[in-house]
Amino acid sequence: MEVIFSILRAFILGGIFCLIGQFFINKTGLTPARILTMYVVAGVILGAVGIYQPLLDWGGAGASVPLTGFGAALAKGVREGVEEQGLLGALTGGITACAGGITAAICFSALAAFLGKSKDKSK
Repeated sequence: MEVIFSILRAFILGGIFCLIGQFFINKTGLTPARILTMYVVAGVILGAVGIYQPLLDWGGAGASVPLTGFGAALAKGVREGVEEQGLLGALTGGITACAGGITAAICFSALAAFLGKSKDKSK
């Protein structure tokens, strides 16, 4: 039964993030790229001040999968990097913390490019 509640919490939190994004698309002149950037920055800020961890604990994948989760992971990585390496950790900690996700995105994008067939969009 706990698994069902965990999935439900993830669905609710992920849905709230989607609802906020849809609000910005419908009610503002912001482009999707700006909204995505805003989500990453919001995740960094919420992660830096310690607010995002309770969301992760409660919502699980509903908090870690969206772009806000990427921003929070960057903030956590920078914090840990600074603790371990000082100023150099501020430059390398975020990338180190997110290296697995970044690598997966690059590999799957390359695989899709090799397997897919590009088409001319002007036609």
